[in-house]
Amino acid sequence: MDGALMGTYTTHDVPVRGGLLRVGRWQGEGPVRRVVLAVHGITATHVSWELVGRAVPPGTMILAPDLRGRGRSGSLPGPSGMSQHATDCLAVLTELADGRCDVAAGHSMGGFVVATLAGEHPEAVGRLLLVDGGVPFPLPPGADLPALMQAALGPAVERLSVDFASHEEYQAFWRQHPAFSAEWNDAVAAYVDYDLGSGPPYRSTVAGELITQDYPQMFVGGETDRAWPGIVTDALLLRAPRGLMNEPGGLYPPELLDAWAATRPRFVWREVPDVNHYTLVLGRGADVVNAALGELLA
Repeated sequence: MDGALMGTYTTHDVPVRGGLLRVGRWQGEGPVRRVVLAVHGITATHVSWELVGRAVPPGTMILAPDLRGRGRSGSLPGPSGMSQHATDCLAVLTELADGRCDVAAGHSMGGFVVATLAGEHPEAVGRLLLVDGGVPFPLPPGADLPALMQAALGPAVERLSVDFASHEEYQAFWRQHPAFSAEWNDAVAAYVDYDLGSGPPYRSTVAGELITQDYPQMFVGGETDRAWPGIVTDALLLRAPRGLMNEPGGLYPPELLDAWAATRPRFVWREVPDVNHYTLVLGRGADVVNAALGELLA
């Protein structure tokens, strides 16, 4: 984690409702002129931004929280939801960045968090970078949300109730995940190691009960959907053509994003070739994310 190519990595604890929110901070050399808020996905932690943090340019600070119920913020209580996460992120910006970021970037569910932040607190966000998340999904008629979550997240949510004997066993579990089996690297290893609590036995630090509160908010009619009319800034979405299990098609059909853009002139989207939902930030796609951040910060 401390092997940043430029600048430094530190952690900070920010007071929020119910306790302290852990925040990872990557800071480039020289005085801070630009601030990026980087928010992780539904069962992830701030370490998912490791490859982005390593490339932090001079004069830039990246603030990446462990969301409520995840990582070193795992003991923070509910209720959860996108508005609560946005409130927590606003506390991070107030404590560490004068209340505002130049770019709010969110991967997966993190995209919904930063979109909600931008809609509810437009003064706090310069521009949005949505990394395969943030546009509400249509909810199928009569959908069983717990079953839908189980099917959509697969091993990522199944692991939350499983005990592991060692870090090595947990690494082996993730190495066979279809998203990582062909693209394992040291950033993924750091992400996996950070996820575990104390042990043995070891278990993920992610609080499953808060996951079930957050998941419904990513659909049409949820908190993010209601926040979108308040977004007054530029938003760029990067789409992965393969999904969480490395399956073709990805999370977002292109026609859904085209329809979203048709009524929102400040929203655009691009496809990132040859990545899945995870490797868009934890693999080869990180270079594209870094380039997009540079573009939005320019």
